Amino acid sequence: MRQILTLVLFSLLTVACAQTENVSDPSWDLSDAEWKERLSDEEYYVLREKGTERAFTGKLWNNKASGTYSCAACKLPLFSSETKFKSGTGWPSFYEPIKKLNVAEEKDYAYGMVRVEVLCARCRGHLGHVFNDGPEPTGLRYCINSVSLVFEEEKP
Repeated sequence: MRQILTLVLFSLLTVACAQTENVSDPSWDLSDAEWKERLSDEEYYVLREKGTERAFTGKLWNNKASGTYSCAACKLPLFSSETKFKSGTGWPSFYEPIKKLNVAEEKDYAYGMVRVEVLCARCRGHLGHVFNDGPEPTGLRYCINSVSLVFEEEKP
């Protein structure tokens, strides 16, 4: 019985570790100067200063290729092309992240509104916002800045 319990506990811990792999990494706690060295001016403005790119101007808003969208700052996989949809907003929109643990959410009270900000869970880079007006199955719309993302096309 003890061996079975040990095996079950080990299995649960293995699954838990796999789900948090690459997310909690203190090496991504960089100074502003270090971020400025690593990121372009536009990436720094959006990812570190919580800026927003103009609608319909980002390189990925109309991307239709299959693949994975990762954080432009730390390369953590965030969204799959399988969950991307045309929202008409001018920013890449997804109804679900690859793993819930890969994105963090915080209340955003800027501009006299209450919104939910979406951040990369590893480097805390600003990605965009999430709204409750998306398609099924989640009903969510993760409205993400193109400049916050890098896209890796799926190999055929």
